[in-house]
Amino acid sequence: QVQLAESGGGLVQAGGSLRLSCAASGSLSSIITMNWHRRAPGKSRELVASVSRDGKIAYGDSVKGRFVISGDTAKGTIYLQMNSLKPEDTAVYYCGADAMLRPYNYWGQGTQVTVSS
Repeated sequence: QVQLAESGGGLVQAGGSLRLSCAASGSLSSIITMNWHRRAPGKSRELVASVSRDGKIAYGDSVKGRFVISGDTAKGTIYLQMNSLKPEDTAVYYCGADAMLRPYNYWGQGTQVTVSS
């Protein structure tokens, strides 16, 4: 089993920055990929960024060039540096992990990010 805990959300003005953190615990050796997703009101969940155990990084199209994912999946700690925030970035941000143990996909409880115009 893997447990995930996010921190760092909050309220920020458009153009500002925030940094989210995610710490995993439990069976860290089973983690393959860690990621950030978000869900805005009335919208489906979307991928923000992901980093694999071997260092491969991917970003959602809407955040490329503005957000940076970092950390160490093997150690179970990742971060999301969010720059040039826009009101449309307002969402609940979830830390996720894909692992080799059932149920294979794990999620944190989420942290609210609100960007005011």
